[in-house]
Amino acid sequence: MPRSIVPGTPRRSLLKIKSGYAGPPMPNLPFSSNPHRARGGAVLRILVALVLLGGIAVVVAAWMDYRRFSESPLPGARADATIDVARGARYRDVVRQIRRERVSRAAPLYWRLLGRELGVAGRLHAGEYALPPGITPRALLRKMEAGEVVQHRFTIVDGWTFKQLRVALASDSGLAQTLPGMSDEEVAHKVGIDDGKPEGWFLPETYAWVKGESDFDVLKRAHAAMTKTLDKLWAAREVDPNLSSPYEALILASIVEKETAQPGERPLIAGVFLRRLKFHMRLQTDPTVIYGIGDAYDGNIRRRDLDADTPYNTYTRDGLPPTPIALPGTPALEAALHPAQGDALYFVARGDGSHEFSPTLEAHNRAVQRYQLRRNP
Repeated sequence: MPRSIVPGTPRRSLLKIKSGYAGPPMPNLPFSSNPHRARGGAVLRILVALVLLGGIAVVVAAWMDYRRFSESPLPGARADATIDVARGARYRDVVRQIRRERVSRAAPLYWRLLGRELGVAGRLHAGEYALPPGITPRALLRKMEAGEVVQHRFTIVDGWTFKQLRVALASDSGLAQTLPGMSDEEVAHKVGIDDGKPEGWFLPETYAWVKGESDFDVLKRAHAAMTKTLDKLWAAREVDPNLSSPYEALILASIVEKETAQPGERPLIAGVFLRRLKFHMRLQTDPTVIYGIGDAYDGNIRRRDLDADTPYNTYTRDGLPPTPIALPGTPALEAALHPAQGDALYFVARGDGSHEFSPTLEAHNRAVQRYQLRRNP
């Protein structure tokens, strides 16, 4: 039995189609027959494109600004400017410090980006860094990564006494002061000089130090340099029976240092003193007398000074003085260990920085008459 069809149902419509029914022809319509809707879609697409272009422009501008920041000189850089990075400081702490000290006012974001680009976060060294004119953020971070801290200089002058060295160290405000209040003997023991006599044991040279180091650090390096230099020169010396130890060579070198500033005369003067020791003659050298006078020395040596017996008066005592009388430089050490050959036993100052050398007392007296007595009637 066929199923009944309810009028108006899809079934009935289907039957009409199948039976050849055709309604009015369907018009060929576009996707949207609403022109306002089409124009709205186009505007939307344009707006999206503009937003995208604007976003790209912002990103490009920000990138260019970042590059300009990383490659431009820091505004707070100047000839005398420095920045101290504390031990244990994190990268963000360094950035805060840079901004706090007005080295740079750039946004922290730029510094974070630069730190990531360079890969320096966690790799910056503590210390004092120079901020010379023209330095860029990129160059500063590279410098901190490499630990290129400011190198200060301290120069020990050839011929200084240990007392003068201590005064110079105490006058350097950049060095941490740890030695004031200590005696010379205490300082000597602290640096490793067993007999407690520091005179002569510090090599005249220029020593680099960084912020945070102390007067003792410089002194320790100078003592190590003297020990190394003296040992090296002693091993390569021309053997002389009148010098039985490196310390005696140090003493002789200190006398040579104080007798002349003429490089060519140092070996000659060393030769004179060694020959006098060989012939058991007293050295009779004024610098040892002056050292023995100490703070009472007023710039003149008088007959009473030459007659006053002290451990350092080589007019009244035989042999070398008990300690060096100054800090001899490397050239004076070399001269003491490689003296000039000859027969001179005396010398006298000519008054122009040089000396007249004589093999006999008679010749020496004539030289004294010529260069000293006539000049000082």
